[in-house]
Amino acid sequence: MGTEHRADVVIVGSGVGGMVAALKARAEGLDPLVVEKSPFVGGTSSISGGVLWIPANPLMVEAGVEDSFERAMTYMEAAIGDPGPATSRARKEAYVREGARMVTFLRELGLEFVYVDGWPDYYPELPGGQVRGRSLNVALFDTRRLGGWQGWLRPRDAGGIKFDIPLASMSEVPDMAMIARTVAGKRTLLRVLGRMLRAKATGARPVGMGQALMGRLLLAAQEQGVRIWRAAPLVDLVMHDGGVTGVVVERDGREVTVRADHGVLLCAGGFSRNGAMRKQYGREPASGDWTLVVPEDMGDAISIATAHGAGTALLEEATWTPASVLPDGSPVAHLWERAVPGSIIVDSSGARFCNEAASYMEVGRRIYERHETVPAVPSWMIIDSRHRRRYPFGTAPPGLTPRTWITTGYMKQAGTIPELARACGIDAGGLVATVERFNRMAIAGTDEDFHRGDSAYDRFYGDPTRQPNPCLGPVDRAPFSAVAIYPSDVGTCGGLLTDEHARVLRTNGTPLEGLYAAGNTTAGVMGHVYPGGGAALGPSATFGFIAARHMAGGC
Repeated sequence: MGTEHRADVVIVGSGVGGMVAALKARAEGLDPLVVEKSPFVGGTSSISGGVLWIPANPLMVEAGVEDSFERAMTYMEAAIGDPGPATSRARKEAYVREGARMVTFLRELGLEFVYVDGWPDYYPELPGGQVRGRSLNVALFDTRRLGGWQGWLRPRDAGGIKFDIPLASMSEVPDMAMIARTVAGKRTLLRVLGRMLRAKATGARPVGMGQALMGRLLLAAQEQGVRIWRAAPLVDLVMHDGGVTGVVVERDGREVTVRADHGVLLCAGGFSRNGAMRKQYGREPASGDWTLVVPEDMGDAISIATAHGAGTALLEEATWTPASVLPDGSPVAHLWERAVPGSIIVDSSGARFCNEAASYMEVGRRIYERHETVPAVPSWMIIDSRHRRRYPFGTAPPGLTPRTWITTGYMKQAGTIPELARACGIDAGGLVATVERFNRMAIAGTDEDFHRGDSAYDRFYGDPTRQPNPCLGPVDRAPFSAVAIYPSDVGTCGGLLTDEHARVLRTNGTPLEGLYAAGNTTAGVMGHVYPGGGAALGPSATFGFIAARHMAGGC
């Protein structure tokens, strides 16, 4: 097959890592081509919270928050350790050093970042941890600025974090969860409703979270003249003398070859939707029906690269997120519901097994660990009537439970704890004992079993009106409700093994010349841990940035 197209750099995938790489390549004087499997740009990044965890970032400095390379490395070493080559000291150092530079670069291109001041690292009490956090969002974005490219941005209804009022940023979500409890919650709700009314009156098309992030990156790409091919899935890599020199993609119903003079970057997501790969590599049980990623997340790039000798690591791991499956079949992640008073999560024996208010990754891992000895997939979130009256649950506002939730059995209800246990198939005696013990601890304000509410991260989603512990309150007010909780994910985080330059490594540890990777296509630099909000998008953007500079001849 003859070469039909040519670019300096070919980037496979248009999520945050791919788009940042394209912009950096363009700034380095290269001609990048982005090829995207979907008709839409943005991948799972566009339906995410749009948060980047970037240590020592410039917005922290501007906010007067002390951070440094040394402090960030201390925290990463304490939280992550070094379980393998993906989390090497060199890769962690590259991430911390270059992440801040990446943010500065994007700001110079016009991206408007917002420091999420007060969102703690997920293990803030560890050495180097930040109680004020290291997470960045972007400001709301009016998609009208994209002109004829408006239809390119992936719509939010393709999955992801569900929230009925989409014009809230992730920094506002904790207050939004308190709309029935605090003045700050009510003010935030009014602010978001005001945005919606202004948009309707002016014809604006504002978006937030992941769509705002990807909309701004897409606008920058448009302004910088980046070429993007949509509906162009990767078919194969072109090899010559043991290295990668281009790609074969399908376009307009035929296969075309694109020569890449400076390299190919694979940034095409993981394999959350690929049942066969999950069964071969991942934890069991798992299902694509639970996952919170786009349908195209099938592991194509990983499979193709490994067929050409690329090494892999951490294939069993994902960014786990406790979720339930709504009556329409769509999963919904649970963040605050686990942390506020009046709730517990139990296994089939009726026992608690984790700190419910811990990070989503932590709780997801605990579900799988528990399932090795006691059936815990699904687990069950048990709440009382005060919880349902006071706090949003999934897509439902406080006090308003959709009738279909009850009629379909999505949410089971009963007048007593034993009746609820029988409705869920939980051991009734075990659940009664657990609830009685939990209630005694909740009234005292101390979780002696799992320390819920001890961490600043736990309290971030807690109810500040509840003292002494904003995360604890008894489950004692009938009727009681239960929802099945599954170890969903927002992406697999095992894949191709890469070095500190984002070069893909062979199974023998040597670089596969001409091939780079970033994002969920790779074995993550965070290993088995998720140290803070945005710890998936942050490394994806940073290593995309690093890859583009290296392909341009930088170090």
